[in-house]
Amino acid sequence: MTDNTSELAHLVEALRKERDELRVKLHLAKSDARDEWEKVEHKWQQVEARLPQVKAELGSAAGNVGAALALAMEEIQAAYQRIRKLF
Repeated sequence: MTDNTSELAHLVEALRKERDELRVKLHLAKSDARDEWEKVEHKWQQVEARLPQVKAELGSAAGNVGAALALAMEEIQAAYQRIRKLF
């Protein structure tokens, strides 16, 4: 695996783990946490849909697709942190 692929795999796995943990806690969450979750869940679905394309292009220049995906993943991570603070 290349460094980029390894880093991407690590970040995706960390986000999946945090997503799963938060989903379990959501049934007890406040409505504002639930609203935030709905927004970030939509972004997560978009990221997961684009992952195969980015992985396929990592060997070559992934360019804008990789940068857009990285930005979306950073936004998801920040949203997960905001949700976690509500618990």
